Amino acid sequence: MKIKNAKLGLKENWKQFTILVVINAFVGGMIGMERTIIPKFAEIEFGIASKTAILSFIIAFGITKAITNYFTGKLANYFGRKNLLLFGWFLALPIPFILIYAESWNWVIFANILLGISQGLTWSSTVVMKIDLVGEKNRGLAMGLNEFAGYFAVGLVAFLSGYIAQNYGITPYPFYLGIGISITGFLLTLLFVKDTRVFVHQENTTNKTEKLDNIFLETTFKNKTLSAITQAGLVNNLNDGMIWGLLPIVLLSLHYDSQNIGIITAIYPAVWGFGQLITGKMSDVYSKKKMLFWGMLLQGIAILFIPFAEEFYQLATISAFLGLGTALVYPTFLSAIAQATNPNQRAESIGTFRLWRDLGYAIGAIISGITADLFGVNYAIVLIGLITIMSSLIIEIRMPKDTVVKNNQ
Repeated sequence: MKIKNAKLGLKENWKQFTILVVINAFVGGMIGMERTIIPKFAEIEFGIASKTAILSFIIAFGITKAITNYFTGKLANYFGRKNLLLFGWFLALPIPFILIYAESWNWVIFANILLGISQGLTWSSTVVMKIDLVGEKNRGLAMGLNEFAGYFAVGLVAFLSGYIAQNYGITPYPFYLGIGISITGFLLTLLFVKDTRVFVHQENTTNKTEKLDNIFLETTFKNKTLSAITQAGLVNNLNDGMIWGLLPIVLLSLHYDSQNIGIITAIYPAVWGFGQLITGKMSDVYSKKKMLFWGMLLQGIAILFIPFAEEFYQLATISAFLGLGTALVYPTFLSAIAQATNPNQRAESIGTFRLWRDLGYAIGAIISGITADLFGVNYAIVLIGLITIMSSLIIEIRMPKDTVVKNNQ
């Protein structure tokens, strides 16, 4: 659908922007459905105790989402943002049914492969579409609202699925949430979303950012700003993959029930989500480099405290600080990359960043799973915490102060 007389800005496009925020909440809800219950689901339904085996569903999810992110970025200008978003929701529709009727752990792996592809298409599309709509002035605020909606929904649905599992059983009732979420997301996209490619052409008339010679290589390695952000994104999701897989296992070992596990695991994404309402706008005003450094450092320190906590209030506090650290970096990643790239190359650069960022899920699950099986869960947690602190130091040393840079600066 063409949009005549397209004008950039959050105020000018608030209706379409609001629809996309709501849709991204449903996107986040699909992850939240699994967030609390899968490790227990693995043990009860399939008798799987190995940490590496349990975390294999995160590995499958992370790799497929990462690859899909990259191709969503590359294909967004060719097939249109709305078409990719709609196809992502179409792939989400069978996922809850596969989990409900799973006869082996391979069914769960397959469901998470589909979930990874679906999330790559849907979340990447909503990110790019919001950046298209708002222009440069409120880009951080736009990303804060987008990520707030998605990750608050992750936390809310994680809590709900834990509550339902505690009161009605681990299956099938928690997965009924996913059926409603996927159908609603598909219908909202089909009926109300408009494509935003025309806004890119509009921004090109005023944007003077130089084009990158090779988008993939410069985003990954060569450009100091883009590569520093990309490694931090990878490490952020590396520790998130560990938290996703190992925190419920830690809580089970401390004899917490499903409802309390749901509360503790939900605090992290909920604070992460709500915090971005503030930190997104902060990234439009304050130093992006400082926000990224302090956010990654806070995450690393919070993770290091997990092995020494047993009481509910201690673990809840750690979860909150971890969410705050993530809130500082998450919208800042995207707004900084958008600011440092030409509009025509933005979708592909964001896709490259999101490729590496979401590979962090798989890498984190592999590292923490193997380390936990060989040396114990606490050693895995400490290792991931130290890696996260190292990432903050790379931001401090490598990333220039000015986020608007020329090639290879």
